[in-house]
Amino acid sequence: MSKYCEITVKKKIKGNKVSHANNKIKRFFNINISKKRFFIKKKNKWITLKITSAGIKIINKIGIERILKILKY
Repeated sequence: MSKYCEITVKKKIKGNKVSHANNKIKRFFNINISKKRFFIKKKNKWITLKITSAGIKIINKIGIERILKILKY
């Protein structure tokens, strides 16, 4: 399962873990991703998306049907 948001296209990024002595160790910053089901009234079916919490807020704001039209689902 790849870790990226299907709405915002966010993915994990690389960075450094920096100690008090300024030693740098490579690490990843993972995103807050979860599977969420949405019901589409026009097609009368459920779809499952892997999205971040920011993606959920966008869907709540403008609606799932407009998002899918933009993404051409």
